[in-house]
Amino acid sequence: MNIPLSALLIAVLALGIPPLSADSFDGDRLTAVLEAGTQERQARYTHRNPYETLEFFDVTPGTVVIEAFPGGGWYSRILADYLGPEGTLVGVDYAQEMFPLFGFFTAEQLAERQSWSEDWVAGASDWGIGDSATIAAFVYGSMPDELAGRADTVLFIRALHNLFRFEDQGGFLSQALKDTLAVLKPGGIVGVVQHEARGDMPDDWADGSNGYLKREAMIEAMEQAGFEYLGALDINENPQDQPGPDDAVWRLPPVMNTSRDAPELRAQMQAIGESNRTTLKFRKPVQEVL
Repeated sequence: MNIPLSALLIAVLALGIPPLSADSFDGDRLTAVLEAGTQERQARYTHRNPYETLEFFDVTPGTVVIEAFPGGGWYSRILADYLGPEGTLVGVDYAQEMFPLFGFFTAEQLAERQSWSEDWVAGASDWGIGDSATIAAFVYGSMPDELAGRADTVLFIRALHNLFRFEDQGGFLSQALKDTLAVLKPGGIVGVVQHEARGDMPDDWADGSNGYLKREAMIEAMEQAGFEYLGALDINENPQDQPGPDDAVWRLPPVMNTSRDAPELRAQMQAIGESNRTTLKFRKPVQEVL
């Protein structure tokens, strides 16, 4: 498979020269990036808390950040601007074999997924970021050798539930976490923001198929994959989100797929806001140098 890593990224990584970077999280820089965001993007800050979230994950300008399943690129635009021209943002898509399992993709849409890596990199030019980070992409199960041990941070922003959901049908979670461990530097950080299920909800409901996962299940999976759990942040929690056994996360903003033709229900979902989310931090162990 042709992986669209830029010439600059290949040169930097192949030579073993780490990208130039700042010493730590840069609050002033991130504030400026967030303030420059569109009104539509800023409207989500109340629910998504990008400043506090990226600060908790120690995301630093000039570093290499992997973003799992970036979707429409809400966080991608923030990261590409914040990381700056000395940084690298790498998007990662689900394995191609996973998409037919959703059951709603047409044959044409599945064919389009084959070129996702190239399309995502090309589409970044439309973000309008003057001093953007270098942009690259790959698909789980096809990590470029040049990236091994080079990433400072891997982010799973609302990206774990489908990996959990289809793990038994293809080992997709196991492969994603294997790639994550391989791509990170020793001591590198994994940041997780995920729709969180209450502890009293049935395990088979909280298997990812409804968008929600239990915190304990995520921590267990990450630790079994070789990561150290560093702690949690409560900034993205929403106690108003109290789903029942017949509810899925997509009933809430921004999707609201159950209330498109029901104004009263739509108002109720808007009043709840976006989902209750846990924010978890992990680290790849620092191996002792012999």
